Amino acid sequence: MSGSNSKAHRLQSSSDLETSPEATRAGFVAMAMEKNRYATPYVDEARALHHQAAKAQNPENLLQMDNIKAALLTAAGVSDKAQKHLTPADKNQAIEGLIKDFLTPAGNNFVEELVFRFLLFRGDALGGTMRNLAGMLAQRKFTRTMLAILRNAGTSFMWKDTRSRQWFRQTDNDVDLDLSLCGLHWKNKNKEDRTLMYNVTPPLVNNNVDICLLNCSPEQAKLRELLPDAYLALGELKGGIDPAGADEHWKTARTALSRIREAFAEAQAKPHLFFIGAAIEKRMAEEIWLDLEAGRLSNAANLTKDEQLTDIAEWLYKL
Repeated sequence: MSGSNSKAHRLQSSSDLETSPEATRAGFVAMAMEKNRYATPYVDEARALHHQAAKAQNPENLLQMDNIKAALLTAAGVSDKAQKHLTPADKNQAIEGLIKDFLTPAGNNFVEELVFRFLLFRGDALGGTMRNLAGMLAQRKFTRTMLAILRNAGTSFMWKDTRSRQWFRQTDNDVDLDLSLCGLHWKNKNKEDRTLMYNVTPPLVNNNVDICLLNCSPEQAKLRELLPDAYLALGELKGGIDPAGADEHWKTARTALSRIREAFAEAQAKPHLFFIGAAIEKRMAEEIWLDLEAGRLSNAANLTKDEQLTDIAEWLYKL
């Protein structure tokens, strides 16, 4: 088979890429557990709000309780982002509307009504986070695999913190790095710099790329200054586990990869392209296999199959 040296070693046919029913069920359970973890702080906030609001003799007393004003605004339907743009008078008006239209009519159950409305709007905010959850979980799993490859090889590395955007050297206590890492740097066996970045926008493509491996140091990883040949590999990572959405995820990824291929071809460069997906159905697997055979893809892996993820991470490590 053409290009077999580039592909993950364990791939022998398109069926190897297909997601099993067991993996799908495990993925749904993992998602549910993660959603519960994200929801826990909101439940704690609601529980505390119930205890605090219960001290009020009537709904009107809530207006005098500055210690729960932010929660009252949430229950009134004012988002955290919107609160930053409101004047004190605007905020009082929103809370007064909540009290008049919903809490007072609830009578003695006004505290429960307040908590229910608080959770309703908090849940809406959580829903926005959940839409990105599959991608976050996929990135974390891939990161853990890359870190394992580096550590098993005894290769020292640096990592980029998502919040501070600063680079740090590895330590003996790099626990939970997958939660806060958006970049990795190491040197290959030839002492050449390798920098892996998540969610970047190469100027040639002018669209977000999920994973990008660069032939440069972190200090040189300024995308607008890099030559096309500095891009060693670019890949799409799709973490959605629902089979119903698998085909749509692949169409999106395939379009993105084609756009990348064409943009770099115009610049007379040919970086490796790869795809990693959690939900891969039969027809989708066959299309991926055809792209591998034709050389349109250099590599592919099913995110739910640890051996394939290990192989593609090791492939990137050795490029």
